[in-house]
Amino acid sequence: MIDTAIRVQNLSKCYQIYATPNDRLKQFVLPRLSRAMGRPPKHYFSEFWALKNVSFEIKKGETVGIVGRNGSGKSTLLQMICGTLNPTSGAIQTYGRVAALLELGSGFNPEFTGRENVYLNASVLGLSMEEIDQRLDAILEFAEIGPFIERPLKTYSSGMVVRLAFAVAINVDPQILVVDEALSVGDELFQRKCFSKIESIKAEGATILFVSHSGGTIIDLCDRAILLDSGERLATGTPKDIVASYQRLLYAPHEKRGAIRAEILNKDSGGIARIDVAESANLSISDDLANALAKPVPEITDEFDPSLAPSSTVAYESRGVAIGGPALFSQAGERVNIVNRGQRYFYRYKVKFESSASKVRFGMMIKTVNGVELGGAASAGSVRSSLPFVEAGSAFDVEFEFTCGLNAGVYFLNAGVVGDIDGTETYLHRILDVAMFRVKVETDNLVTGLIDFSCTPRIELKMN
Repeated sequence: MIDTAIRVQNLSKCYQIYATPNDRLKQFVLPRLSRAMGRPPKHYFSEFWALKNVSFEIKKGETVGIVGRNGSGKSTLLQMICGTLNPTSGAIQTYGRVAALLELGSGFNPEFTGRENVYLNASVLGLSMEEIDQRLDAILEFAEIGPFIERPLKTYSSGMVVRLAFAVAINVDPQILVVDEALSVGDELFQRKCFSKIESIKAEGATILFVSHSGGTIIDLCDRAILLDSGERLATGTPKDIVASYQRLLYAPHEKRGAIRAEILNKDSGGIARIDVAESANLSISDDLANALAKPVPEITDEFDPSLAPSSTVAYESRGVAIGGPALFSQAGERVNIVNRGQRYFYRYKVKFESSASKVRFGMMIKTVNGVELGGAASAGSVRSSLPFVEAGSAFDVEFEFTCGLNAGVYFLNAGVVGDIDGTETYLHRILDVAMFRVKVETDNLVTGLIDFSCTPRIELKMN
């Protein structure tokens, strides 16, 4: 029995770029004449390699996210996996029915009605007319576009097109579901409905290939992630690690990106092995520390354990700003990292400005071991209320006071400084997993989940 859903081997895609229409005509005619005359042909185009020797394997039942900057080759890769684009070289093998939601309106005819496009798209995905008839009601119910189903697709809004496309894709019982960033155009309620359905499809054992610029979505949905950049596969690993590498590359100054790419490539162990979801939860913690954390801690005062230190810290490249000395403190001013639910604490770090900066804001974020963002704060709610200008040589002590509303477990802290670069707000410095803390186990704790919402149960017996 084949355990592989998708196998990609040395996949490359090259486009011919012509400076003018005349160059395209010359390329069509002149090289043939040159060869006929026994001369070496001249090319009138430049080559653009959208993908270069990309290889990886996805097992059945895996949910894999693909991240990368714009132009990294994500959409090109998905189109080739779905068979709508031919590779220049390399091979792709898929095992199972593939349903895809690619760029907006892909596979639809704008002149056809919504109903006609349902039959067109579903038949392309391999359903018979009888099977489409049986699933039509479910498709229309999920799409929720009402009487527009009888109108031409060219009269639809972008959100309605996505609704219809996704409704078709998830109702063909896909064994492999490929989803591009197209879901981002839908409203929040429909997005949640789509992600809920994706989770349901995942639970049924389907393989999902998911592209998104949202790191939180990749971390939340995926078992594994792949980082593409400039057409190359830079790394494959846990969603948390890959998203951190992607964001580090995304926010790096242009002159430092080459060195960061090389560093990520050197750390990557290859794209074939599957990483089990259960293993990812402890990737940031040593075995000795994990064993220590598993032991209940008596409910006494806050404590500081020097061995409770992260090994997964990722620092963005500095743009003239340096963050240092991050630590958690109790109300008594003592440094702590083993804390109690419901108590207030101070998260502090120092910031040194080696270069002048404008429109400056400071921030913090608390995350789970798997990288899910739980909450944080910024020093200003908008650019308008940020620090207008900070001179080079300035230093700041940054402090965030917060109530620990978290249940027992291990959590990570981020620190970040943003400012204006050429009219765009971006990170001047950011450090992920810069500190960690543990919330103690409580006996007779009624709270469930990760976060304490101060729920109060009331049970009343009704007498007949």
